[in-house]
Amino acid sequence: MTQEKFGPLAGMKVVELAHIMAGPVCGLMLADLGADVIKVEKIPGGDDSRRFLPPDMDGESAAYLMMNRNKRGIALNLKTEGGKRVLKTLLKDADAVTENYRHDTMEKLGFGYESLKQVNPGLIYCAISGFGRTGPYADRGGFDLIAQGMSGLMSFTGEGPGRPPCKVGAPVTDITAGILAAMGVLSAYIHKLKTGEGQIVDTSLFEAGIIHTYWQSAIALATGVAPGPMGSAHPLNGPYQAFEASDGWFTVGAANQRNWERLLDAMEAPELADDPRFKTNADRMANLKELEVTLTPIFKTRTRSEWLDRMEAAGVPGGPVMDVCEMFDDPHAQARDMIPTVHHEKLGDVQTLGLPIKLSETPGKVATGAPLFGQHTAEVLGEYGFGEDEIGALVDEGAVALSD
Repeated sequence: MTQEKFGPLAGMKVVELAHIMAGPVCGLMLADLGADVIKVEKIPGGDDSRRFLPPDMDGESAAYLMMNRNKRGIALNLKTEGGKRVLKTLLKDADAVTENYRHDTMEKLGFGYESLKQVNPGLIYCAISGFGRTGPYADRGGFDLIAQGMSGLMSFTGEGPGRPPCKVGAPVTDITAGILAAMGVLSAYIHKLKTGEGQIVDTSLFEAGIIHTYWQSAIALATGVAPGPMGSAHPLNGPYQAFEASDGWFTVGAANQRNWERLLDAMEAPELADDPRFKTNADRMANLKELEVTLTPIFKTRTRSEWLDRMEAAGVPGGPVMDVCEMFDDPHAQARDMIPTVHHEKLGDVQTLGLPIKLSETPGKVATGAPLFGQHTAEVLGEYGFGEDEIGALVDEGAVALSD
């Protein structure tokens, strides 16, 4: 099978040594934009996300399927000489390699950047870790929960003061670190195309969490006071939060004075325009709890669809609070191709999430399902000059594994 060429990164070769989430997010972003991402899984067991069960689809981990579509997968045992030889061969002409091990793991295996750049000066070496390759925490392992706690995110996430610390529901530091890594790889790739030089790209879950504190850090730097949790409300504008209608929750984005005035029109509550507690945004923020108490009984008099219709007619941004399954069925998510169907070698057609970047001239796409364990080992090794007998010998050595 020859890899289908599409997207702005067609022809770019990426070797993914990363596992679970942050590194694979980087890889799927690059793969969706057309890069040939060869995912290297360990022997035995493969990517740890293969064991994130339940849920599964006919024995295949749903988590693994989500993070690894559009990639080709091979299985290597890097503790064998044969496995190391295969990886060295792949890296000789790779544009980039991604890994999210502790920072000295690759050096111990003989694949640190200083060694690799001797044979491939143009190699982009992307390292994603809990805390980065420098600083006092460089040797620490890190997970999304730890990064959310240390970056400040958990201190202002939750229902309000006095409640237990609350993490963001999504693993935002994992996902964001992967996106930052992809941006770093692409920046380094532009430099490589200009100069032929590779370099190290270094980012972390910790820093990925920190950049989500832009508004709260702006407040803290200006006032010396760290903001606390506010539920769904905004620390700088109001009303900008979720409210309960008679039949469910919806969001109100009256984030400036004009939208506040439009919201009052939609609510048929002109008397609130002259209420000194709510006259300006500064007044509303100083009296945010009173604002919520005042608006909630009014919103509970109608259904959320009625309110959203009224708000749309008045020009006030808003939307229903949907669960994930409702989002799947939303016509706009479908129109934006955010829930595409792809073919999986074992499962047939499966749904996944789509590419959130639309390019007019060189569009990316989600083309294939996640690989089975070792699905493309023989195919990739064949492309790099390994004959059938040699591949068989590597299998016998335990250096590589082929798909059943």
